[in-house]
Amino acid sequence: MELAYSIAASVIDKIGSLAYQEICSAWVVSSDLKKLELTMSTIQAVLLDAEEKQVKNQGLSVWLGQLKDVFHDAMDVLDEFECEALRRQVVKMHGSTREKVLDSVSYSSFNLLGFGYKMSQKIKGIRESLEELAKDRAQFHLEERFEDQRIGDRKREMTHSFVRDCDVIGRDDDKQKIIHLLMHPDDNCNVSVISIVGIGGLGKTTLAQWAYNDKRIAKHFDSRIWVCVSEDFNVLTLPKQILKSTGNGIKKNMSMDEVQVNLRSILKKKRFFIVLDDVWNENRNKWFSLKNLLTEGGQGSKILITTRSHKVASTMAPGPIHDIEGLAENDCLSLFLRWAFNEGEEKQYPNLIKIGKKIAKKCKGVPLAMKTLGGLLYSKTEERDWISIRDNEIRKLEQNNDDILPALRLSYNRLPSYLKQCFAHCSLYPKDFRYSNLDLIQSWMANGLLQKSNKSAQELEDIGEQYIKEFLSRSLFQEFKDIGTFVTFKMHDLIHDLSLYVAQNDYCLIENTNNSNNFEKARHVSILDHNLGVDAMIAFLNKLSNNMRTINFSCKDWPSAEHTFINKPLVETCISRFKQLRLLNLRYPRLEELPSSISTLKHLRYLNLRGNKQIKKLPKSICNLQNLETLILRGCEELEELPRDIRKMISLRYLSITTKQTRFPTNGIECMCSLRKLYFDKCPKLESFTKGIQRLTALRFLGFQNCESLNSLPQGLKHLTALEVMSIQNCEKLNLMEGDDYPTSLRKLSIGRLPKLVALPLWLKGSANTSNFLTIFDCHNLVVLPEWLSDLNSLQKLMIRYCPKLSSLPKGLGHLTTLRELEIVRCPNLRRNCERDVGKDWPKIAHVPLVKLI
Repeated sequence: MELAYSIAASVIDKIGSLAYQEICSAWVVSSDLKKLELTMSTIQAVLLDAEEKQVKNQGLSVWLGQLKDVFHDAMDVLDEFECEALRRQVVKMHGSTREKVLDSVSYSSFNLLGFGYKMSQKIKGIRESLEELAKDRAQFHLEERFEDQRIGDRKREMTHSFVRDCDVIGRDDDKQKIIHLLMHPDDNCNVSVISIVGIGGLGKTTLAQWAYNDKRIAKHFDSRIWVCVSEDFNVLTLPKQILKSTGNGIKKNMSMDEVQVNLRSILKKKRFFIVLDDVWNENRNKWFSLKNLLTEGGQGSKILITTRSHKVASTMAPGPIHDIEGLAENDCLSLFLRWAFNEGEEKQYPNLIKIGKKIAKKCKGVPLAMKTLGGLLYSKTEERDWISIRDNEIRKLEQNNDDILPALRLSYNRLPSYLKQCFAHCSLYPKDFRYSNLDLIQSWMANGLLQKSNKSAQELEDIGEQYIKEFLSRSLFQEFKDIGTFVTFKMHDLIHDLSLYVAQNDYCLIENTNNSNNFEKARHVSILDHNLGVDAMIAFLNKLSNNMRTINFSCKDWPSAEHTFINKPLVETCISRFKQLRLLNLRYPRLEELPSSISTLKHLRYLNLRGNKQIKKLPKSICNLQNLETLILRGCEELEELPRDIRKMISLRYLSITTKQTRFPTNGIECMCSLRKLYFDKCPKLESFTKGIQRLTALRFLGFQNCESLNSLPQGLKHLTALEVMSIQNCEKLNLMEGDDYPTSLRKLSIGRLPKLVALPLWLKGSANTSNFLTIFDCHNLVVLPEWLSDLNSLQKLMIRYCPKLSSLPKGLGHLTTLRELEIVRCPNLRRNCERDVGKDWPKIAHVPLVKLI
């Protein structure tokens, strides 16, 4: 069982948070919580060792599963306190006189003690269960281990510098690029660093070996040195290894000073080439300690590192980074067949080659995956064996320590505990799914996976963005696209297999309800088998654990007949069975009515009703969801109005709306002070926003799309000092008026399909020092860009699309030294004038590193 350590850490962090301590002190349970925290900390200390050893011990795996169940129960009890505190807060702020009287009675000392006593008993029961389980740990002989201690027997095998040319397939272009970088002099320093970055098993080491053994490299450098670093970046051990590789002997007890004197003396004035293979070090101090010993090298000396992490690469030096990609399809098949057959033998089995093509395709270009699956089939010529490999997921196949899944798992093992649950959560989406940072962060948030320290002033959304950047840096996310107002990315199929493997029974992606195993104990599920009717789906739901926290019925962002099974009885089943739900995704349902019992899901933090084109009214009771953070009503085109008591949803951070309302009543949305993102889409009658938007002081994103009656932006935007992103699209009557009542700290602005737009609004200058991303599209009456555009001195990316009347860029654009990317799409006159070297506007943008003209 994975994730036990991470879940325990989440519970302990919650108990220790200042906000939680304040909540619980009112019910006099602080001492009970301290005892629980102590018990959990004692158990947590051995969980890393237990998670490592469970592979060979079934009893240990069962014990970890029992512990996880109790940890989840503990989190549910802790959340009970927050629910009650929020409920009382809402009654105090927005309740009727009758509600306040009733609540004052329930808040009497007797009832207060009654609630505290009930919760104290629950905490005591959890602690007793943990203590009982703690007694069993002695039989497993577990060791205490801190999170930053390395996992010994999962280290990668040591590598060497040799590879035969005939063993390398499909890397000719990569090799030439690396050799060019190695032989290209760097005028800034004697010793420069080049990085090869990519996921595990992609062939980084093989590429480095191939370059290392090239005759041109051997001739170009005075000395070549290969060091396999792996997980131990030791500033004494590494110089010794380098010294030893130079051919000079080392004494057993050499001091650091002796090592550095000898090493500097040997490398002095020599043009050397050092490969540091499989680097994980993110500590700049350690790197500089090593680098300082290598500065005596001659001009043109190079250090080549291989790593899975861009963060590691940037830590080592700001030098060139070569991102290695998967092999082409033909190369994949060649490599796979080489490992599955003896040379020339494959010609005897044309039917196996046909199956092999599909097997190679599922490896998604990763050489180690090809070797793993080819090795499993070596000497096997029965079609059933090959079909079995073709039809089974890689994670379910038996593998040796040096095969693909254990190799990839090193990346998971290196993740800090707070990222491991987030990584497992990604398994709820199908392969080849394009993730959105907004939705993924909201999903993580709903399940309490974003950890905020007591001293941190960071917003949860910023913590989520930080997590995504860490995954990108570690090559666990890829194909990153910045759309402007949000970003998207994917997981490599093999990384997705890894997420499914570590998620095990906690997170279940159910694409075929007939073939699912062990989903009965899952707490998070995506049910993407849409071949079931309503009755069959309800029957399936009744097989799931009552402790469900996530139910996701769709991952698609467009309507589909597949979603017709979502109706009121099905939703009522979810509500009645799964009282611990944190996330309920009903995207594109066919609901005519949302059950009023939705209010009983007091733990619910995320509710998605996107694309429900039949629902006309939401139940008033929905406003009692005080924990709800995300409410998505986008695409609910028949929705007549929002509930009048929506202000009671005091935890709501993200709200997207489609409605037929002309305007919103006062004391509604503008009272929801927790809102961070507010988005209006397809509100055809909406003319203006109610006064009071300045009260939304936490608002960071504001968007209007397809609001054809909207004639002006809300008044009071200049008071929204936290507002960073605005998106305004397809609002044909909207006039972006000049004036001073506009935001002054925007970072990103996207405007498009605005017929009345003939010039950029002057108020954008108010964000000159903060604006870094500007997108303009489908503005057919926009004739010229203002000269003051060059005043946006923080602008990094400018995208101009489908603006046919634009023909030139402002003169001062050449002064925008921060501009890193310019994209011009379907603007024929402007494109012609910006042609490289020959266009009259080219001198204005020649300094921009990336210019796209389409």
